[in-house]
Amino acid sequence: MGNMPSAVKHCLSNQQLLWEHLWIADSVAGELDPAQESSQLSGLPEYVKIVEVGPRDGLQNEKVIVPTDVKIEFINQLSQTGLSVIEVTSFVPSKWVPQVAAGATEVSVFGAASESFSKKNINCSIEESMEKFEEVIKSARHMNIPVRGYVSCVLGCPYEGSITPQKVTEVSKRLYGMGCYEISLGDTTGVGTPGSMKRMLESVIKEIPPSALAVHCHDTYGQALANILTALQMGINVVDSAVSGLGGCPYAKGASGNVATEDLVYMLNGLGLNTGVNLYKVMEAGNFICKAVNKTTNSKVAQASFNA
Repeated sequence: MGNMPSAVKHCLSNQQLLWEHLWIADSVAGELDPAQESSQLSGLPEYVKIVEVGPRDGLQNEKVIVPTDVKIEFINQLSQTGLSVIEVTSFVPSKWVPQVAAGATEVSVFGAASESFSKKNINCSIEESMEKFEEVIKSARHMNIPVRGYVSCVLGCPYEGSITPQKVTEVSKRLYGMGCYEISLGDTTGVGTPGSMKRMLESVIKEIPPSALAVHCHDTYGQALANILTALQMGINVVDSAVSGLGGCPYAKGASGNVATEDLVYMLNGLGLNTGVNLYKVMEAGNFICKAVNKTTNSKVAQASFNA
């Protein structure tokens, strides 16, 4: 490179690494590179389904109202990335906001493994929430609409502290028994570690098959990717994430956003796991929404790439 400044060399190095990871994502099916061969030998799943929760979980915590046309453009951009599932929005009780005919093809119910969080988040106890969820799930079943179940605070609660794996298992089992086809286990406060993730999953997997589980990790303490890797090693192959690490929770003080979709895809590409997601297009969608809401991305991959 001759006398090229070191800063420029560094930028070129970042871009080269990014393109290598983009190439892994677009490699021809059936042609395994060394990273893919290694992932198969280690027992990791060949395919990981990413559930993009940015438009729903990510934007609902913003202090300012995001214009509808911006949300639509954001969702449209995400739909061009290869993501197979995008959560679009959330609904609240009709006494607060009148319901509309939304034409939903899939819905979710949001429970918790913590009594205190359940009361703060959805204004009812765990037992009361189960009664409400049963009504929703029955109605959805009559209309052939699949229902996904969420369990918040699976690795810790901002009000109660530690949550036992047995409690998480109990709530998850009830939702699964009601008919939820998939249970997303949420580390709402981001306090979990690979150790606590492993202990929790060991308990839940005794009652629910790994194929019906997903993990939803916030990155408050920088443990999200490590926790996700632990879940993958235990047979989970569905992961929730939000582009640019958007999100947070008004009822979990101090909790930062979800794991960034860009960072998740970068890690999965590096492991040789198939996601069907174009990393560069995800970064472009993240760049768009961050500019629209006037905030800096929380994605390390996007920071390194766009700064370069």
